[in-house]
Amino acid sequence: MFKRICIIFFALFFSNFLSAQDKPALTLENGSNLNVLYRNESMGKIYANSRGLGVLYRRGRHVTAKSRSFYEIDFQSLNHPKEVKVNGSAQNRKRFVYGKLNQVFLLRGALGMQHVLFSKADNKAVEVRYSYSVGPTLAFAKPYYVQVYRSQNNPGGGPGFTDVVKFDSENFTQDSVFGRGSFSDGLAEIKVYPGASAKFNLSFEYAPYSNLIRAIETGISLDFFPKGLPIMARNPKENFIVTFHVGFILGSKWY
Repeated sequence: MFKRICIIFFALFFSNFLSAQDKPALTLENGSNLNVLYRNESMGKIYANSRGLGVLYRRGRHVTAKSRSFYEIDFQSLNHPKEVKVNGSAQNRKRFVYGKLNQVFLLRGALGMQHVLFSKADNKAVEVRYSYSVGPTLAFAKPYYVQVYRSQNNPGGGPGFTDVVKFDSENFTQDSVFGRGSFSDGLAEIKVYPGASAKFNLSFEYAPYSNLIRAIETGISLDFFPKGLPIMARNPKENFIVTFHVGFILGSKWY
């Protein structure tokens, strides 16, 4: 499911990127001049953080020569630090996380500013920037389903069967779980937890042309939820979530 979302995201981004390529200012010849100020920029980012994987889209506009305002939207999976995947014994051999209550995904929207710390001296140099942003967050918690073995409760006995049920730490042990249910199990039971987020990023831009964006970005994110997120059994619900991330950015600029 997460891979499908990533594919859709990058399809949308690259359609935007290709449309930007058609603009008159976006040619490799124009991008050789560092003194040209491109007012608009669009970029996509794929990243890994300390709790999961994510994709991001960002659209920015120059406020001054060294400052940009931007808006962004990103989507990421959120795992618990104590998650351990175990190989299932069911026929499909799906690995599962014992004790997991919900699969959680975060959808963030934010407004922010980016500033240049060190500009490029030439096209082969690296430009260092920092940025910060704040905005709303929605956490989508989907109940975690597992495969368990059920015995036949009838006088004649007979073979048991495998059932797909919501994980319950009070009734299941690790030995009684045979595998993970499908992603579609529990979709109708998704709960939404509204919250807020803040980010601080440090990026290193190294594109060989000034109208292209190629960068490595790292930073920290803070998410707050008034109502705690239940991710793992026998662990407290989480209100504050701090993650560290690193990712690759690809984009373009135009007038």
